[in-house]
Amino acid sequence: MPDYEAGYRDFRIDVPEYYNFGFDAIDAMAERDRNKLAMIWVNQNGEEKYYTFRQLMNLSNQIANMYMKRDLAKGERILIMLPRIPEWWTFALAAIKLGVIFCPCPTMLTPKDLKYRVNLGKFRMIVTDVENAWKVDEICEECPSLDLRFVVDGELPNWISYPVELNYPAPASHRLAPLSGGKKTKSTDPMVIYFTSGTTGDPKMVIHDHSYPLGHLITGKYWYDLRENDLHLTLADTGWAKSSWGKFFGPWICGACVFVYDIRTKFNPTEIIPLLEKYEITTFCAPPTIFRMMILADLDAFDLSQLRHCISAGEALNPEVIKVWKEATGVTIYEGYGQTETVLCVGTFPCMEAKPGSIGRPSPGWEIELHDEEQNRVPVGEVGTIAIRTNPRPIGLFSGYLENKQATEEVFIGDFYYTGDKATMDEDGYLWFVGRDDDVIKSSGYRIGPFEVESALLEHPAVKESAVVGVPDRVRGTIVKAFVILKDGFEPSDKLVREIQNYVKHVTAPYKYPRAIEFVEELPKTISGKIKRKELREMELEKYNSS
Repeated sequence: MPDYEAGYRDFRIDVPEYYNFGFDAIDAMAERDRNKLAMIWVNQNGEEKYYTFRQLMNLSNQIANMYMKRDLAKGERILIMLPRIPEWWTFALAAIKLGVIFCPCPTMLTPKDLKYRVNLGKFRMIVTDVENAWKVDEICEECPSLDLRFVVDGELPNWISYPVELNYPAPASHRLAPLSGGKKTKSTDPMVIYFTSGTTGDPKMVIHDHSYPLGHLITGKYWYDLRENDLHLTLADTGWAKSSWGKFFGPWICGACVFVYDIRTKFNPTEIIPLLEKYEITTFCAPPTIFRMMILADLDAFDLSQLRHCISAGEALNPEVIKVWKEATGVTIYEGYGQTETVLCVGTFPCMEAKPGSIGRPSPGWEIELHDEEQNRVPVGEVGTIAIRTNPRPIGLFSGYLENKQATEEVFIGDFYYTGDKATMDEDGYLWFVGRDDDVIKSSGYRIGPFEVESALLEHPAVKESAVVGVPDRVRGTIVKAFVILKDGFEPSDKLVREIQNYVKHVTAPYKYPRAIEFVEELPKTISGKIKRKELREMELEKYNSS
């Protein structure tokens, strides 16, 4: 996309009546070039595995035959709870080929989390590894829909064993048996369920259909700027939709190779830097937390000359981080915005000027407006809810919340899907993320986004990480409070509180400064790494009510 205006105006995705990512993307690439590399897998011990698209085609066919052997039919649901191992991809591809609906879940889930998901989604099978199988054993009697358990790396009683299935009673065929009834998948058939991260309530089930990978043409081709000879690394847990953006649909629909770093033990973000150098990774996507930690390392000690494009999403990225990364690597971090419910719907694309702190402009194929509480457009510069026009419906927008008609009706109003996220738009059409509806602080007549205060805090030399919320105050109604993690070498003190407060007053509008600061060792986060501001607000409200 050499020109944003022309690219946005002329963009089209032709969605056929029948579409299947397994056959139409992976197998098609395998047939075109049997030696084309699809994945480089590396673990923290330095072990490596390489996979071509041809190998992925054959492995997923073998697994699909195993599914059919257990009478898994089109439309039935399976849950895949695996770490970053190649089987996550091959078992998901097998499900896609058969029209079996798959649901990725993080391995960090507790048995209680797992039971909630299995029973809500009525999953028939769970695919996991030996390390996590005990969680399934603990809850399976309380999950009436669950009658198949599949372990990928060993043998367990009452479990189907992948290693055994591959070789007994004979080596599994990589020729896919005829599909039951010859059923192909329509592009409108359900394909994947993602659970939301649950920052503001119980996780909901987001359902996407088989056209969803086509929507990631925007993510892969335009935002990641991927070409067939690229090696792309997205740092994301396999349990979340972001993994599908950057480790699955986005790169492979462009024919690029994905780099997978299997993280099992304690992780230090700086260990990524030698990998960028050694494997000559060309495009890199990571959440803001990772970039914030990486810039603390000596980046000049590494040869990152092959790295040509960097992107970040998940939460807004602080301008200071973008500046330091650019100075060290010469590469701008391009921001973007999307949800579990969407593909990339707002982005800073390589053809555009990047405005540090802005999430960019609407993606081609996506019409975005900012609305007030009465569903009216807000003027330039004012805060509004990000609203996505659904007529025509953009490719990659979710079908709805499964088994939750009320939640679906609350977000689809008229011709718009309301994201629940707040932003402002400048005179050039760039969007600036403010926060979730629940996170926006209303204090002394002002509306304050927590992110802008957190960005100002992060520029102070003592602040490593922070979370900002509105807390009740008997005089002012609500005040801004910051929970701050200090960098090594700094100690909490009243003097430091005043220094930080004065600093924020000078780098942003004075009314935004935190009137209260509490130094903490850690912040509450979801298992996907997002700060649970709701939990901090509830904690403060409880303290206020008991005082």
